[in-house]
Amino acid sequence: MKILLDIDEIPNYWYNILSDLPKPLPPPLNPKTKTPLNSNDLKRIFVEECVKQEVSTQRYIKIPKEVREAYIRVGRPTPLQRATKLEETLHTPAKIFFKREDVSPTGSHKTNTAIAQAYYAFKEGVKRLTTETGAGQWGSALSLATTMFNLKTTIYMTRSSYLQKPYRKILMEIFGAEVLPSPSNNTSIGRKFLQEDPNHPGSLGIAISEALEDCLTHEDTKYSLGSVLNHVLLHQTVIGLETKKQFEQINEYPDVIIGCVGGGSNFAGIAYPFLRDKIKEETSTEFIAVEPLAVPTFTKGLYAYDYGDTGEMTPLLKMFTVGHIYKPPPIHAGGLRYHGAAPSLSLLVKEGLVKVKAYGQIEVFEAAKLFAKTEGLIPAPETAHAVKAAIEEAIKARKEKKEKTILFNFSGHGFFDLQAYQEYLEGRLANYTLTEGKIEKSLKSVVLEP
Repeated sequence: MKILLDIDEIPNYWYNILSDLPKPLPPPLNPKTKTPLNSNDLKRIFVEECVKQEVSTQRYIKIPKEVREAYIRVGRPTPLQRATKLEETLHTPAKIFFKREDVSPTGSHKTNTAIAQAYYAFKEGVKRLTTETGAGQWGSALSLATTMFNLKTTIYMTRSSYLQKPYRKILMEIFGAEVLPSPSNNTSIGRKFLQEDPNHPGSLGIAISEALEDCLTHEDTKYSLGSVLNHVLLHQTVIGLETKKQFEQINEYPDVIIGCVGGGSNFAGIAYPFLRDKIKEETSTEFIAVEPLAVPTFTKGLYAYDYGDTGEMTPLLKMFTVGHIYKPPPIHAGGLRYHGAAPSLSLLVKEGLVKVKAYGQIEVFEAAKLFAKTEGLIPAPETAHAVKAAIEEAIKARKEKKEKTILFNFSGHGFFDLQAYQEYLEGRLANYTLTEGKIEKSLKSVVLEP
């Protein structure tokens, strides 16, 4: 039921999928010249070591001793657990396993990169980090990581989540962070969107713009990102590398690997080490990325160059996008309310190595409730998307009478999301499955191939 690793089995290296992609990743572009971006241009924004990792094609990158020690402090290595009660309830011949990233102090996988980025910032003498957060899981993780390394942090939290999840805000403030609802009056970009709509629900794209503006107007500050870019996804592969060791202990290997997708960090964390096997050794594992119908980046978006933020401050990234001006509905899965996706994951989807499914909010909460009743764990709304896909795959195995091993990333718990569950139980949860033509309008903002 539960496969554990010893502390000394925490991986010594992160895995970098850039070394094994089926074709080279299109480079980020300077938004003004539309020419490939010089990595030196990123050093004003990001910590220097993160910039080096962003462009590296080295297959394995060593995890610093101090980072591994911090990983131990926050609960690594994490358990791999089998959902036996869920299997029994579904009457499926499939085996369902899930990686317990919810056991960290902040309740999600986000500490894996937060600790690395805070450590590198500390080593380089940075005094403060700025960032954005959707549901608050990334903000909570960075707040903890910065207090571990004696840094200050300012967090722009999407307004809808700021109002929906007050306890996430409190958790961040306990760790010493300054937390602002985005759009905010703290930046010119925030004030612009508030002037257009005083009740703007915010988006990750706007919050990114605010965090970047804050960073660029303070010399002692760097920007920290919780998803999308290569160095962030790289740090998350500690999840999949641990999971491979755990499957080796029981002589198993997954047939299906599932993760929810906003920017792509938790999906990459669980899937990329196994995707290496598929690319290099042609294993038969199927990979499924799950997104919300309300923000259908892969299922209705374009694969094109676009801004990573709404304020058009970031480099242009080649990715699947519904357009950087898209205004996502205020679904409770705040971490999935992002218009784009990681360039590396976008390429893998484009090449057919990763499949995509999209679900509405109500069916996701139905799956989450079933999981909670059978396994005793309440998933975060983001994680519930992966739970829904895993249940579908298990039912499919039952209908086909096939034994199958299913793995998904239990990327975060839902203890701070009980307001959402209350709305679901009382029948007040909006579904937000229809985009009502907004995507067609938003896609016109996408920067096409130069």
